[in-house]
Amino acid sequence: MRKWFARLAVLGVALLVAGQGQVALAQEPGAGKKVLRVGATQAVDSMNPFLAVRVVSTQVHRWMYGFLTVPDSKTLQPSPDLAESWTTSDDGLTWTFKIRQTKWSDGKPVTAEDAAWTFNKIMTDDAAKTANGPAVENFESVTANGQDLVIKLKAPQASMLDNPIPIMPKHAWEGVTDLANFDGDKYPSVSSGPYVATEHKKDQYIKLKANPSYWRGAPKVDELQVIFYDNPQAAIAGLKKGDIDLIGRLNPPEFEAMKGDANIEQWNTQGRRAAYLQINHGATTTDNKPVGDGHPALKDVKVRQALHHAIDKQKLVDEVWGGLARPADGSIVPPMFKDFFWEATGETKVTHDVAKANQILDDAGYKKGSDGVRTMPDGKRKLEFRFTIHADTPIEDKLAEYLTGFFKEIGITLTTVKLDSSKFSDETGVAATFDIAISGWSVNPDPEEVLATHLCSRRPTPAGEGGGTESFYCDPTFEKLYQEQLKELDRTKRAGIIKQMLERLYTDAPVIALYYPNNLEGYRKDRVTAITPIPEEKGLLYGGSSYWPFYTVDVKAASAGGSGGADGGSNTGLIAGIVGGVVVLGLAAFLLTRRRKSAADDRE
Repeated sequence: MRKWFARLAVLGVALLVAGQGQVALAQEPGAGKKVLRVGATQAVDSMNPFLAVRVVSTQVHRWMYGFLTVPDSKTLQPSPDLAESWTTSDDGLTWTFKIRQTKWSDGKPVTAEDAAWTFNKIMTDDAAKTANGPAVENFESVTANGQDLVIKLKAPQASMLDNPIPIMPKHAWEGVTDLANFDGDKYPSVSSGPYVATEHKKDQYIKLKANPSYWRGAPKVDELQVIFYDNPQAAIAGLKKGDIDLIGRLNPPEFEAMKGDANIEQWNTQGRRAAYLQINHGATTTDNKPVGDGHPALKDVKVRQALHHAIDKQKLVDEVWGGLARPADGSIVPPMFKDFFWEATGETKVTHDVAKANQILDDAGYKKGSDGVRTMPDGKRKLEFRFTIHADTPIEDKLAEYLTGFFKEIGITLTTVKLDSSKFSDETGVAATFDIAISGWSVNPDPEEVLATHLCSRRPTPAGEGGGTESFYCDPTFEKLYQEQLKELDRTKRAGIIKQMLERLYTDAPVIALYYPNNLEGYRKDRVTAITPIPEEKGLLYGGSSYWPFYTVDVKAASAGGSGGADGGSNTGLIAGIVGGVVVLGLAAFLLTRRRKSAADDRE
């Protein structure tokens, strides 16, 4: 749920207006053609799935490529995709996948060798590890025999059926000699998914056509267009005008701006994201050496627990999120994932209790001075913390205002620090030059990835290379439980272990979960005639972890000389993308923050 740089809004709108005359850059769909235009406030970083780390990129790649399995559209549990069936050895170390008989979009057969080549490439090529390297860390070997793919593991791995790696066509990619500098921009793409990419203008738009060779059958629409806007306000304006047909991943202000438009269907469901505070509780590197300049008081779990009691989460939901979220009383895995969701009850539950928070700090020796601000027990340093947020993100500004008030009630001063996305990622994920920071995660149906961001191994190395930590956490109990769940193949038993991990994070408080934002989206109901969310009951559209909504979507066909039904729509959203392109961050910043929350970007 990472939003793009809001500070470009004024410039973006100006360019949007200035660019309306460049009609030659846009293309009207031909009469009778079905085209769905999707607005995005984040541009793809690469069309190369080995390198792409932005959520919009992974979404596009879900439309283009098959995986071993996909989430079932009703239950979200793994279901067949390119692997039509699979078996596991008794010891859980050998998995055999039967690759279905189907074809790539260029007519060549899909084979197990394609899958083996994909996994081995990631296992042996450092550049190929960029997007999904951790997903093969436990692989001992991968081989192919006809349509049988055999993966041997170093240790049992319960998440094997949720592997996030798209299977690539060996014949189209094995000739790439410099993968690190290959953008995957050869068109048309060789694909096995519902769509084939046919055109991409960097930071502007992507066009994809329906794949007639797709094993489920071709999608109902002829073409998808993903049109990039440099701020949400411009995207909402494009939706209202009819330049785009669908937009997702919105914050409350943009969502509320759609109200009252008879042509727009507002889509408000539970989301797949948890938002939380990251606490610098004594950050260390992978060799256990202290790093950063976090406030020493935050090493004390009692201080962290007092902070937790001081936060009125319901008030944050009501007044910061306008009621479009749910308070998080426990799990960093949101409630839509019912099997793994955990919520505190009884004495374990941390309630909003200012008196209790003050009592905890009093008992721990943090006394208030004449100015009402507490000091360390030795009296040498005040409890004055920094709160790090992203620059130009109004909802985080508002959150900071409320937290400042909450913490003042318990004698703690909070000062807001605003950073651009790149610096934010470095300071909160590598350098540890922060006290408290906003954070969060878009969770997949299997929560192993978000759990792994709190492992010792995810801390930065002594050389300052980022490992993708969300908390600098390194706890023996959490580590032990992580290894146990990894080996537990019984889903119910595994879920029980994962809930113990979530409880450990809750009570030790290296992070404090605040709320689960709703999934906020919108589409033009005068254009979109049918679309199935995932999960199918009250699920997500653009924000879902599957291609399913965009495989099932149907739209009105374009009329002669028209745009397909939207009043005044002329595909000028494509122009908006061209004129107001998104600024691309350097690859290094994304390597440091793989799948991490920031204002600019996210990947689940």
